Amino acid sequence: MEKEKKEIVLDDIWLEYNESAKNKYSYKYPRWCVTADVVVFRREKDLLKVLLIKRGNEPYKGMWALPGGFVGVDEDVTTGARRELKEEAGIELQEIYQLGCYSKPRRDPRAPVLTIAHYAFTDNCNIKAGDDAAEARWFETENLPELAFDHEEIIADAMKRVK
Repeated sequence: MEKEKKEIVLDDIWLEYNESAKNKYSYKYPRWCVTADVVVFRREKDLLKVLLIKRGNEPYKGMWALPGGFVGVDEDVTTGARRELKEEAGIELQEIYQLGCYSKPRRDPRAPVLTIAHYAFTDNCNIKAGDDAAEARWFETENLPELAFDHEEIIADAMKRVK
């Protein structure tokens, strides 16, 4: 039984968190982290473009990804998505819509992480990389670079939703 638990715990951070969180209401098993990612589309003539950021930190440092990140314990998922979008790409959007939950095991090498993906449209092309994004850029949806995590799948699902 102990061996099975250790296989579930992906790194020492999780073990430390679970040990320090023990109280009468604490759940003794590792828990998921929650992130929010945003697929932001804009039209440029007849082209559909998507906003991507180049990751400034590991994992996947230097790879392109959707803007997004961990949701704070003091905010709901949509608020976290809006905050991450502003921090990483410099744009603020009020109207974003939930696309779905992505939770394949080991989709993130750091820990068990599920993401609530969102999608939105904007006319704003004034983006500015910030926080842990090294760069922000619009890409044609038909010509995407290799993406981090499972973001190719998320973008494909968002494109199906908006068509």
